[in-house]
Amino acid sequence: MRGVSRASHAELREQLTDSVPDRDGADLTGNELFAVVRLLDSEHGLRRALADPAKPGEEKAAVARRLLHGRVAPATEDLVAAAVAAHWASPGDMADATEQLAIEAFVMAAQFEGKLDDLEDDLFRFARVVAGQPSLRAALTGPVDDDPKRDLLNTLLGGKVSEPAMSLITQVVTHPRGRSPQAALDLCATIAARRREQLIAVVRVAAELSAGQRRRLSAALKDAYGQGVHLNVVLDPAVMGGMSVRIGDELIDGTAASRLAEVRRRLTG
Repeated sequence: MRGVSRASHAELREQLTDSVPDRDGADLTGNELFAVVRLLDSEHGLRRALADPAKPGEEKAAVARRLLHGRVAPATEDLVAAAVAAHWASPGDMADATEQLAIEAFVMAAQFEGKLDDLEDDLFRFARVVAGQPSLRAALTGPVDDDPKRDLLNTLLGGKVSEPAMSLITQVVTHPRGRSPQAALDLCATIAARRREQLIAVVRVAAELSAGQRRRLSAALKDAYGQGVHLNVVLDPAVMGGMSVRIGDELIDGTAASRLAEVRRRLTG
């Protein structure tokens, strides 16, 4: 999002935080905001009208309230009214911001339960499963109705992930908005990390790290980056010892494989 859209989104995030008092409220708000996103995506004329910068914000908010009143909780109605009254760089930004608020509501539900770590781990692990299984990826992206996808997700994940993770994965996979499942899950993980004000570090190692090693690595990365870092650890035999750490676009590569590659480059240079 650019400039004005980023500022509007930041204000809505603050309103979301203030309006959701507990886990049940967060879960309800998340589901209702996702329903609003589906409506905006299916009714292009409505989305353009509600995001039209030429119309007064109060007028657009009133339209949104007439559409939603009695159909969603007051907190959700207020959030959507505030969203349509805000300023956006493009109509799509309003729908994108609403979706991100819906995702963040489920992240808050996990936070209220003390399961934010579980949510982040569940998102990461399932993204890895989808990336590694083309047939599963095809089943989740193919032109099928929502119900078969929900049934498949229930079969795969039911009882194996936290409730907020189950709800969130189901929402973004059944309505991906043109994204791949991996991209949708990555967006959720990014928002979860932002909620915690943590970076996400993908750590590749040949052998599992002990609890003490994880703590020391987390502390070292926190000192280096000035904020908390959530570790997603990937076992990768190609590492051959040592580890590589990727945070965003930055790669910290200390693997034996990388050192051997450097030796080969020097020998053949």
